[in-house]
Amino acid sequence: MVQQAELQEKASIQPIWRVMQSLSVYRWTAIGALLSLLLLTVASAVTPQLFRWGIDQGIAKQNLQIVLYSAGWMMIAAIGRGLFNFGQSYWAEAASQGVAYDLRNKIFSQIQNLSFSYHDQSQTSQLLTRVTSDIEQIRAFLSTSLIQVINSVVTLVAIAFILLIMNWKLALITLTVVPMAGWLLANFLTRNGALFKQVQEQLGDLNAILQENLLGIRVVKAFVRESTEMTRYTSMNDALVRANMKTIRAIRNTFPFIFLLSNLVTLAVFGYGGAEVIGGRFSVGELVAFNSYLLLILQPILLIGFAAPAIAQAAASAERVYEVVDAAVEIRDRPNAMPFETCGGRITFENVSFRYPGATTEALKSVSFETRPNELIAVLGMTASGKSTIMNLLPRFYDATAGAIRIDGRDVRDFTLKSLRSRIGIVFQETTLFSGTLRENIAYAKPNASLEQVIEVAKAAQMHDFIMGLPNGYETIVGERGVGLSGGQKQRLAIARTLLTDYSILILDDSTSAVDAQTAAQIQTALDELMRQRTCTSFVVAQRISTVQNADRIFLMDKGHLVAQGSHQELMQTSPLYSVILESQVKRSPSLIPLSNR
Repeated sequence: MVQQAELQEKASIQPIWRVMQSLSVYRWTAIGALLSLLLLTVASAVTPQLFRWGIDQGIAKQNLQIVLYSAGWMMIAAIGRGLFNFGQSYWAEAASQGVAYDLRNKIFSQIQNLSFSYHDQSQTSQLLTRVTSDIEQIRAFLSTSLIQVINSVVTLVAIAFILLIMNWKLALITLTVVPMAGWLLANFLTRNGALFKQVQEQLGDLNAILQENLLGIRVVKAFVRESTEMTRYTSMNDALVRANMKTIRAIRNTFPFIFLLSNLVTLAVFGYGGAEVIGGRFSVGELVAFNSYLLLILQPILLIGFAAPAIAQAAASAERVYEVVDAAVEIRDRPNAMPFETCGGRITFENVSFRYPGATTEALKSVSFETRPNELIAVLGMTASGKSTIMNLLPRFYDATAGAIRIDGRDVRDFTLKSLRSRIGIVFQETTLFSGTLRENIAYAKPNASLEQVIEVAKAAQMHDFIMGLPNGYETIVGERGVGLSGGQKQRLAIARTLLTDYSILILDDSTSAVDAQTAAQIQTALDELMRQRTCTSFVVAQRISTVQNADRIFLMDKGHLVAQGSHQELMQTSPLYSVILESQVKRSPSLIPLSNR
């Protein structure tokens, strides 16, 4: 049990210590805050001595000049305290903002580099909470709580030294509160670190529901589920409140004892110090000064007490932030990876198997094939047959669990990721648009593209006429997530965006599923010509046979296996599964019936 507590304490301290080490980048700013803190402590420590001097040498001896001098010096000390307090707060805030800035950039950069497998298993809302709320907790700790703790420790040491010189017996009575309060605070931090982490996780879960609701508000309204969603959000909100109340109860079980200790010490000093004054061993001025120092020594203890929950929360937040920062990037460049510059068109899958992280079954099972130069390959199959998985492995969004994928005989893992992906054009099944204009979205991967180039690819994607019909044409602002555009229009924008890149290999992952058959045929005709001219190999992933029957070869997938390959005519004659798929689609699209059979 003791060993477990020690491990928990070490786990809580390590992230917060790592945060403090990051201040080294802003060492001069931190030194400015520390210097202001030390000067503030000196100004605070001098003030009670000025009181003692004014009372014993001025008031007691009726010397007005001493009283005025002491008052003047106290005014200077007060001004110094104000200036140094401002300097301490300003420099601490500047340093904390710098660290928060670096952490936000670091975690965002890490999110960009993390593999698809990480994002598949991570909640977007939790990542958002870590980038926003957790980093803000760390910033608040550095700007306020940390400086409070350092200030309190410095003040405690300085005042303890002064008290021991003034009256060591009375000082020992006063200082008994320090180790007892320290033990209570250490116990609080050790026992409740996980509790504050739970609060941040609950906040992330609450944000998850909010995010889902905002993204799916049309579905919510369409199915009249507003009350259900409100109940779900309220339930999670209640859980967050309960978690916060647990932290309040933890604070309640600790801090009243610290306040009680403080009050008991005040009574002891008043009683013992009063007896010393009556006995003539202590002056009234010294007792007043000692009582002022007592307030100064109790205040740091209380400040540390108030900072303890913030420290615990910052430690939990730091742990969550560094979990992302330290996450392993599974897909990375190999040592001595070479750039992918030319493509001959021979793409080989050698007994490739793949299982998605967390899945119980393989998405691909010993798939083998080889393409020929300038070949148009169609990948066909029912839902969850492994079509998109093949396309995800080629640009190394994932690495194959077994087997090898080669381009012109070289393993794709031998190429640098940046060069490999920049030469593979992909239109995903789900279209993502970004805030900005239509032109900026089309030119997303090639921001310096001319308007003429943008128009050319928009025409190929059958999007130009629609765009020109808008009041602002290509400068029309795209609404959030493409609101205002139909699914087909967004899909055609995605096609245009991909066509503008310098691709050698083109992958269309069910890219015309959201458009009507006539538009799909027009797009396909334009794409066929482009693919023949510009690519070494092209892949078209589809569920509709009408979009793939002109391919050089069709790969038929079923439950992760490549079960057949050949032209449209060959598969109709040799593959029962292809015939079944064709028959199911013929009823909806008579154009699929071969001319010889009409």
